[in-house]
Amino acid sequence: MGSPTADDAWVHELLLRGDWLTDPAHTGATAAALAARDPGVDRDGSATRALLSALAGAWEKGWQPADVAHAVGRAGTVRARRLAVALIGEDARGSEAATRAPEAWLGQLRDLGALGPGDPAVVGVWHRAEGRPAAEAWRVVLGVATTLRTLARIDQLVPPPSRWGAGAARPEAARGADDARTLRRIRGLLAKAESSDFPDEAEALTAKAQELMARHALDVVLLDAAGQDGGTSGRGSVGTRRVHVDEPYVRAKTQLLNAVADANGVRLVWYQGLGIATLVGAPADLDTVELLFTSLLLQVAQALASAEAHAGQREASRSFRRAFLLGYAHRVGERLRTARERATAQAAAERGADLLPALRARQDAVDTAFEELFPRVRSSRTRGSVDGGGWYAGRAAADRADVGPRRPSVR
Repeated sequence: MGSPTADDAWVHELLLRGDWLTDPAHTGATAAALAARDPGVDRDGSATRALLSALAGAWEKGWQPADVAHAVGRAGTVRARRLAVALIGEDARGSEAATRAPEAWLGQLRDLGALGPGDPAVVGVWHRAEGRPAAEAWRVVLGVATTLRTLARIDQLVPPPSRWGAGAARPEAARGADDARTLRRIRGLLAKAESSDFPDEAEALTAKAQELMARHALDVVLLDAAGQDGGTSGRGSVGTRRVHVDEPYVRAKTQLLNAVADANGVRLVWYQGLGIATLVGAPADLDTVELLFTSLLLQVAQALASAEAHAGQREASRSFRRAFLLGYAHRVGERLRTARERATAQAAAERGADLLPALRARQDAVDTAFEELFPRVRSSRTRGSVDGGGWYAGRAAADRADVGPRRPSVR
């Protein structure tokens, strides 16, 4: 892309230290001025270099690829998110992430589609692909720059590129083919359940998925316990994961995530205002929480639409919807805790073993890791009045949600 020029320093200063972000009118005027100056949009690559510099700063603040894509999409548009993903891809090529990145980082790059060959002229290539006027493209560039440069510092859970060695240590990759096969089966069952038009079929599929998840998690606990040497606490078997929660009703959706996490022995920290939650737990339990939360989000959306139709409402009020989600989350948490206790008791009976010591050791390891990572975290409660009709409608919908095997009702 050539060596830096005087324009490079000017654009770098404008994108990363300019004061135009304080007023939308200034942003529009700046975008128009940039379009007049460079109608081809970043012909010399100076904007790309400035944005990549800002991205490198985000990594040092604790952000990961999926976090950045989420933050840019949350603050901007779909086009802005595509630009962010293209920048992440170029950063990955420059840092040799394919061979050096930790597995958690590499997995996010795969999910984003940011491991292709790409083109170093990121902004220019993106502009041509979008086919939008120059002023509009520059406005998006300015918005992405604003987001990147104003990201708050968050907890660093994965080493950034500046701390990668010559070769990546990828402990998660060693979890084995059995884990991968089990997760594929679980994902397949949940996908079929979510797309089924027949409640009985969906319930049977989700029940089977829940059974597989519970058995898989218990098997991992027993294997870890058998492999520990003497008094080892199992701290090394604890992992972290970030989950991104989108608008609307982020707080209520996070309550649902917390209910699923709590029922599975996973601790959660929510970055208020960012739509990001960090989970701390055993890898198998993290998989369970992420898969169940994704599935339940789809189920609650369908349940809410059904509740509105049943009530004859074209569209429920915002307070009703929020209360519905909170009631749903509360009841789902109760059901999940009961289902896990039942699965644990059944597994113990089949094996003729007491699983409680191993489970207690695992939970102690999770709690210790959580306190080390977040020593200053504080609990919070949802405040304000809650629509009673929405709350009870949500609880009723949660009673119908597919979270695991059900016992036949007694008549």
